[in-house]
Amino acid sequence: MAFELPALPYATSALTDRGMGQETLELHHGKHHQAYVTALNGFVEKNPDLQGKSLEEIVLFAKDKPDLAPVFNNAGQHWNHIHFWNALSPKGGQLGGKLEAKIVADFGSVAAFKDAFKTAATTQFGSGWAWLVLGTDGKLKTAKTPNGSNPLATGEGKPLLGLDVWEHSYYLDFRNRRPDYVSNFLDTLANYDFAEANLG
Repeated sequence: MAFELPALPYATSALTDRGMGQETLELHHGKHHQAYVTALNGFVEKNPDLQGKSLEEIVLFAKDKPDLAPVFNNAGQHWNHIHFWNALSPKGGQLGGKLEAKIVADFGSVAAFKDAFKTAATTQFGSGWAWLVLGTDGKLKTAKTPNGSNPLATGEGKPLLGLDVWEHSYYLDFRNRRPDYVSNFLDTLANYDFAEANLG
């Protein structure tokens, strides 16, 4: 069964007054994400070893295999973007409840968490992702991954909240100001309810 581009959980215009324009979403979701899905389906169709596997299984199967690097990149990007669309919200930026308490316990303060996340996001050289993860030790931490990789593949923990720091995710709205894009995400767009649900 072919993988499909999921619908956005909000209108393409829903984040415009929160720093992510309609054109960005239309291009990012409708063009970039669709291209990953199309490419992944092409690889699966030609490789019996991939057929019948879930997206997560393909990511784990293809990682660290040089001959399957294109499969890993496109499967990883499909998984990452499914997560990313849910990590954004027209009512984002509101942190509270169990997640806030856990952040304060593990980072020391919300400000310290945001600083750590910004550092991960802004020091990822080139294309990649920044993450809030629940580590294998039960503590929250930040992480960064290059290109299409993610914490599933690196084994760093359970992804709670991910931010795309590829230039196509922010260039129309923020030009080359990645730090401003990251701050806007944390303060205005981040769906902390989604992150808390992932915390379990």
